[in-house]
Amino acid sequence: MPGCFKKTLFALASLISFVSFILIVVAMGTPKWMTGKILCKTGADLVNATDPELVKFIGEIYYGLFRGGKIRQCGLGGRRSKFTIFPHMVKKLNTGLHVMIVMFLCVAIFFSLVSFGFCILNAIKVPYRAIKGPAGVCLWNFLAGGFVVLAVTSFMAAVKLHHLTERIANFRENVFQFVVLEECFEDCFWICVASATAHAVNLLLMAISVINFPKIKPKTEEVNVTAEDIMY
Repeated sequence: MPGCFKKTLFALASLISFVSFILIVVAMGTPKWMTGKILCKTGADLVNATDPELVKFIGEIYYGLFRGGKIRQCGLGGRRSKFTIFPHMVKKLNTGLHVMIVMFLCVAIFFSLVSFGFCILNAIKVPYRAIKGPAGVCLWNFLAGGFVVLAVTSFMAAVKLHHLTERIANFRENVFQFVVLEECFEDCFWICVASATAHAVNLLLMAISVINFPKIKPKTEEVNVTAEDIMY
């Protein structure tokens, strides 16, 4: 049986793995990875709008991995609309990259659950095989955190290099052209970053768990036997 200190470490690691699993699931299902402001360039050019008038042509957009919404401002008031990424819009985006982001997060979810199970196993008993021990837990956390990092990096590449926001804003816009004025990564994006950080913390806990701390032995008092004690 593992000691009390190691039990506590593995119990904490299992909790962190489960929290990471929840964070990834929540992030994937929430349409707030990115928000931004979009300018209706066609409308602004038609009326030669100056700086004070440009406010009437600046709308908003938000989206996640599967759905989102936007407010179109083309001089006639705001028009709200919602959209889904799959199955239609993804054809206009970088399909391979977007699917890879989703796949990376799905794999990270799997390894987070594997890490959770192995942490519980190590908290209950000392496994016979090394892969089931701290080394295995380190491996699963490294893989889970690594795939989250890949997903986050890929999403940043889609936004910055492949102009994801602009492509989504102009989807099925045959008359008006929209230009992105401002982009901001939102809570769900940072939730994924927090998930990767959680797995890094688990790696640190596993490193601590294999350290053999010196045991403090109680000092025994020397018993002095005298001649009087022997007589009695």
